[in-house]
Amino acid sequence: MRVIAGEFKGRPIKSVSNRLTRPTSDKVKESLFNRIGPFFHQGIGLDLFAGSGGLGIEALSRGLDHVIFVDQQKQACDSIKQNIQTLKLTDRSEVYRNDAFRALKPLSKRDIQFDFIFLDPPYKKNVYEKLLNQLYDYQLTHKQTLVICEHDANLSLPKAVGEWQQVRSETYGSQIAISLYERKDV
Repeated sequence: MRVIAGEFKGRPIKSVSNRLTRPTSDKVKESLFNRIGPFFHQGIGLDLFAGSGGLGIEALSRGLDHVIFVDQQKQACDSIKQNIQTLKLTDRSEVYRNDAFRALKPLSKRDIQFDFIFLDPPYKKNVYEKLLNQLYDYQLTHKQTLVICEHDANLSLPKAVGEWQQVRSETYGSQIAISLYERKDV
């Protein structure tokens, strides 16, 4: 794994050394960021189910100001911390070991509204609708927030969820799909 573009282009990212995480491939990451960026002038990101932090680190490399990483596995959080220290991104990031759902409430108390939210839960968990609703309910988004959902290609996510509208969905190979959501009140 490596950073694809931006400030840290070509730099390696340490992956989590267990089978509980599934890093986003470089090819998928490159395609995704070409769709949503490819570069950013500022912004705040949230990387839920962060694994090794590859998506959030890529977003920082491409210009986001700050990213909050959340994963419930100790090994994953240790990998993220090591990656952000190696890249000298500690002042532009935060890492929390927590369940994704439990992490949202304390974030809402900080009055943060994210510009980009990366959701990449284990493929066996279909938690997208619940997460999208809670992101809205906790007021963690604004009208231009983009939510990026990586999921199994065999799972078709709904076109609309609460206040969210799917604006694009693409399949990469036979296993991975990415669906993008924006708020309907845009």
